[in-house]
Amino acid sequence: QEQVVESGGGLVQPGGSLRLSCRASGFTTTYAINWFRQAPGKGREWVATLYSSGSTKIADSVKGRFRVSRDNNGNTVDLEMNNLEPEDTATYYCRAVSDLTNHVTGGQGTQVTVSS
Repeated sequence: QEQVVESGGGLVQPGGSLRLSCRASGFTTTYAINWFRQAPGKGREWVATLYSSGSTKIADSVKGRFRVSRDNNGNTVDLEMNNLEPEDTATYYCRAVSDLTNHVTGGQGTQVTVSS
């Protein structure tokens, strides 16, 4: 059974850093990992994508502050967030999209709060 689980959220002061992780399991195909976020009262915003090829895309709103990478075991994709701003406060979700079927597997999200 395909599954993704996010972790690493928490409370951080403005200017601080957090690393979110998206752990994937049960996949039999290669997949891309997309990170999204949703702030209270706002729509979902795409943040970053890591493709199975290893290439990445980062939203302009976070470019230069956020980075996405895959760890050495290949099953976890990290979203490294630096110089966090209160506007980054949101629930962050990862979604895996199968390269073969385009089937989407989503997680429950992890909360990030940036506040002094």
